Amino acid sequence: MATESEIRKLLEKVRDPELDRSIVELGMVRGLQVDKDRVSFTLALTSLSHPFKDRIVENAKSAVQSAAGIREVDIFLDEMAPEEKASLQKEDGLKGEAEKLNNVKHVIAIMSGKGGVGKSLVTGLLAASLRRLGHRVGVLDADITGPSIPKMFLPANARLDFSPKAMLPAKTRTGIAVISVNLLLESEDQAVIWRGPLISNVIRQFWSDVLWGDLDYLMVDLPPGTSDASLTVLQSLPMSGVVLVTSPQNLAAMVVRKAAQMVRHVEIPILGLVENMSYFVCPDTGNRHRIFGPSDPESMARQLHMPFLGCLPIDPQIASLCDQGKIEEYPGGLFDPLAQRIAQLAPPAGEPKMAKQAS
Repeated sequence: MATESEIRKLLEKVRDPELDRSIVELGMVRGLQVDKDRVSFTLALTSLSHPFKDRIVENAKSAVQSAAGIREVDIFLDEMAPEEKASLQKEDGLKGEAEKLNNVKHVIAIMSGKGGVGKSLVTGLLAASLRRLGHRVGVLDADITGPSIPKMFLPANARLDFSPKAMLPAKTRTGIAVISVNLLLESEDQAVIWRGPLISNVIRQFWSDVLWGDLDYLMVDLPPGTSDASLTVLQSLPMSGVVLVTSPQNLAAMVVRKAAQMVRHVEIPILGLVENMSYFVCPDTGNRHRIFGPSDPESMARQLHMPFLGCLPIDPQIASLCDQGKIEEYPGGLFDPLAQRIAQLAPPAGEPKMAKQAS
């Protein structure tokens, strides 16, 4: 039978991926007990919301199970005391190296060029659908001056957590990782009055200084327009593609065409076009009414040489759930097929497109 000393030596080989040090050396292994063929201990993490939590637990369990005669391993989770975390942060510092540790397979931006067409709504619903389909999903709110993602997904008092080396995204009810400037403010009503260069720097930090961990899809909610913030995302992040959002108005269509030109200028794939607020279903009759008049998004998509992904309705239930921070509870029958199609169209994340600069 394995001894406590032998088990501890096995655990010394398990490393915290972020700090790149042994979990034993970091003082994470506590209350180790060996009772014949059973081992139990507590694993004190730097944060219970740590993106690498499952990986550390799995590696620790595998290490212990490699010992002769051990059949059962019980690992309990706890969080380090604030002074312990402060000691690690003082020792290692915030080095901005989170990007090297992250494994994000697809980065998809939701863009329009025009405000008010529902980019954030489409981002949120697609993220919820992808998560419901079993994918690991994150949402980066790149609309720094008008952030709305936290309101849709999280309770009013939600805040970011920090590990010794990085910011940790907030987690939604279903496990979607969310980063937004509103999670750093004292109040959700506090205005962010920053100039373009500072906004661009914050967006870059939301990619490089946030410990996203292992994600299948990172959805990026872009602000309106085709200037600094959008350009920063398209050129600084390893984009898989862009989904364009329009509404049934000629003005919106015109601005979306501008956005399409911008995306092609920086050589990012356009995954397709979504028309939001296309119609309203009357609850009394079941008839569809086109509140903004007739539209032809399919023709628009053909003219822009991109796939047409679908039309989304005006639905008061969506607004109600978003106001409650419960967008994930919206039924997925309409959006899951759209999410599946986008997932099929999106190539793996590549290198940032820095070659072409907008004039």
